[in-house]
Formats: sequence, C-alpha cells, structure tokens
Amino acid sequence: MMHSAATRLWLMRAAYVGLALVIFFFRLLPLDMTPPLWAGPDVLLALTFAWALRRPEYVPALSVALVMLLADLLFQRPPGLWAALAVLATGMMKSRARGLRDQTFAMEWLNVGIMIVALVLGYRLILSLAMVPQAPIGLTTIRAVMTVLIYPVVVAASALMFNVRKSAPGEVDATGQTP
Repeated sequence: MMHSAATRLWLMRAAYVGLALVIFFFRLLPLDMTPPLWAGPDVLLALTFAWALRRPEYVPALSVALVMLLADLLFQRPPGLWAALAVLATGMMKSRARGLRDQTFAMEWLNVGIMIVALVLGYRLILSLAMVPQAPIGLTTIRAVMTVLIYPVVVAASALMFNVRKSAPGEVDATGQTP
C-alpha cells in the first residue's frame, strides 16, 4: 500500500510537469498570426492553484518554481518575477488548503480569484516600479478575469481526468502526513 501511494505521488508530480509542458506547447503554436484583441486565461496558474488546494503534495515549491521560470523564459516575461510571485501565492494557497477543505467550492473560487487579482496587481506594480514596458491594463484585466472564470473548468477536468480531489478528513499521504 505504501509503495503504491509513493508511486502515485511521484506520478502525479510528473503529471503536473507534463501538463505544464503540454500547456506550453499549445500556447506556443502559431495558430493565428494576427495580434489578439483579448487575452486568454493563464491555464497553468489555474492548474497550479487547483492542484495546490486539492493535493498540496502534488505541486512542491521546486516544481512550481521551475515550471513558472520556464514559462517566464518561453513567454518572454521578466525572468523570475512571475515565478517568484506564483511560488509565494501557491505556498499561501497550500497553507489555506486544510481550512478550505470543509468550505464550499464558491469560497474556494473566491479565494483563488482574490489571489489571482493580488498576483496581477503585484506583478504590475513591481514592473511599473522597475519602469518595464507592460501590456495594456485592459488586456491584463481580461486575462485575470478569464483565469478566474476558467478555474472551475480546470478543477473539474483535474478531478475527472486525474482524480485530483480534496483530501478527506483523516486521510494520509504517502509520507504518513495529513494533507
């Protein structure tokens, strides 16, 4: 039993990284050559928050940091800034996971929405203090709203395809700890 739990833990950690690579692949595909009028959601951030709230052990800080740093490099953002903010936010979401376990999905969604808005505002504030050119505020707002709106879809897909669900009270992970 312990062996299969540890195997599942590492498989799910690899699945997170694999899903991130699939997201990168589809975001980098040149499907439309005209500049977009609206910004799509940050599916990677929604996936990270969904897994961090449901199974914190599946998304260790090092994996989140490396995945988000790779995203910064691939999408030509200032290297490390979004990654650092995402790691901090994911850590905060992990610390709230146990308290949100008994709450409704609406409360979880509200917490995720607040965290996404805080991330976007913090990111824009730091970039403005460093006088780095930024995307228009309208596109940034649309991206944040789209990310909040896609969160329930990501949660449902994670539950259906990968069986990533909230831990039950008294349940233990592969290390014998309560998630």
